[in-house]
Amino acid sequence: MNILKRSLNILLIEDHMIEIVKFKKTVSYHDLKHNITEAKDADEAFKILEDKNNLPDLILLDLNMPRISGIEFLSILKKDEDLRHIPTVILTTSDNQKDLEECYRIGVSGYVLKPLKYKDYETKIEAILTYWSLNELKKY
Repeated sequence: MNILKRSLNILLIEDHMIEIVKFKKTVSYHDLKHNITEAKDADEAFKILEDKNNLPDLILLDLNMPRISGIEFLSILKKDEDLRHIPTVILTTSDNQKDLEECYRIGVSGYVLKPLKYKDYETKIEAILTYWSLNELKKY
């Protein structure tokens, strides 16, 4: 079945280089034509998000980051009138129920656990990107 998908501008906020490489490998291996911008922490991400003419279609956010946690970043993001509309999906190893509940309370679009097996990781990433590439996303 041929599904018409569009290319996404993705902001990947992840402080571990291995995870960044794994994500990029998955995207390129599956020939997914998405533009990926990386931020290694919340400060770097907010600098990228200052360019209101070039906002991402999707933010993929790790919870365990230096200085400002993923939950703190999410909270600031969702209070910002210019940024709150951007779908944000948590990609984390944390299966802490309190983290999950807090993220949904703040307004996260999805919460996905990173599996240990690479093949399972590939399957989840491909599903996330397919889902969001099929959505009609608001452009500003």
